[in-house]
Amino acid sequence: MSGLSIAPYFPFRRVKIVNQTVNANADKAVIDIEPDQRFQPVCHKCGHKMPAVHSRAQRRIRDLNFASTQVWLKCTYRKVFCSHCEHICIEELELFHPYLRVTRRLAAYIHQLCAIMTVTEVAQHLQLDWKTVKEIDKQYLEAKYGQINYDGLHILAVDEIAIKKGHRYLTIVLDYETGRVIHVGKDRKAKTLNRFFNQLTAKQKKSIEAVVMDMWDPFIKSVKKKVPHASIVFDLFHVVAAFGRVIDKIRNSEYRKAAKEDKEVFKGSKYLLLKNSSNIRKKKQREQLKQLLDLNEVINTMMILKDLLKHIWTYRSRAWANKALDHWCSLARSLGHRALNSFANMLERHSYGIFNHCDYPIHNGKLEGVNNKIKVIKRKAYGFHDVRYFTLKIYQAFFN
Repeated sequence: MSGLSIAPYFPFRRVKIVNQTVNANADKAVIDIEPDQRFQPVCHKCGHKMPAVHSRAQRRIRDLNFASTQVWLKCTYRKVFCSHCEHICIEELELFHPYLRVTRRLAAYIHQLCAIMTVTEVAQHLQLDWKTVKEIDKQYLEAKYGQINYDGLHILAVDEIAIKKGHRYLTIVLDYETGRVIHVGKDRKAKTLNRFFNQLTAKQKKSIEAVVMDMWDPFIKSVKKKVPHASIVFDLFHVVAAFGRVIDKIRNSEYRKAAKEDKEVFKGSKYLLLKNSSNIRKKKQREQLKQLLDLNEVINTMMILKDLLKHIWTYRSRAWANKALDHWCSLARSLGHRALNSFANMLERHSYGIFNHCDYPIHNGKLEGVNNKIKVIKRKAYGFHDVRYFTLKIYQAFFN
């Protein structure tokens, strides 16, 4: 007679194995389990022992596979009327969660797989419904990342990321010093960021020294209202990107003015004008850019303005940064183009955030990297209909 036993695979004190059956193909095993009568039933919510049993019930629960064999447990359990919770509760058997149809150890395994695989891939691998897999993973994530610790925040980075077509956004808040995503909010409105600041205590708000962002008025409004003592720092990357759109407007304007024989030089120059000169390595592109700058004085001045704009963010003296900004705006207005005048006015309105860069030389580069990783998470899963689940997956990806 064989001495092999499956009992070591069920090291749970409160249950005992009654019977087991394996089908002819050995791809499915059913194990009958019931409570060990030596133990009083315990309420799964409060943990108190109950002297009497209200009723008995039975359910089938999926367990970890044994090699290639699916293991199902036919579990009998007791229900008790808990005098502490004041309602009928399922007893705690340590084996399964009362509201899941899988064992706790299978649920833990599903959660581990979901960290490296998509929900669909895990569901196919374990032959489970994808909704079951998602809910299990979501419960684990909620328990671990549902409450964020906001202590020790000093410098924040704020940006938005598009999640769907039609201007659907999420606002991302990053702890600049640790690289940890600490908040994900729907939309990119002032109230979106207000909801984040409302979760902070007065002491936590007071510890915030600076916030780096683009020149998006709703974010500026929120920071000024909720943490007025914090320095707002405007990110160079977003300003240069905005100036790139001005360059393209002027390029189109100059193209329309150009003589017929000169228009050929303008064609295909859009991205040449936006690139840093050091990144233009092809000889043909360098020659085209040189021809264009020799041909058109306005575009030549625009390229000078682009380099000077970046240089403003290199100053550590507020006085020198102020002089550089004044010089830049004066040179821009000398071209007499409405788009340039508008851009110069915008820089002057937001000059405080440019000068604050002298005190806090920070940028949104870290957050751009975070946004790229978030896009990969979204693309890998073919999007997320459940925004809360997507939020929790983001927290998981950037948890330190």
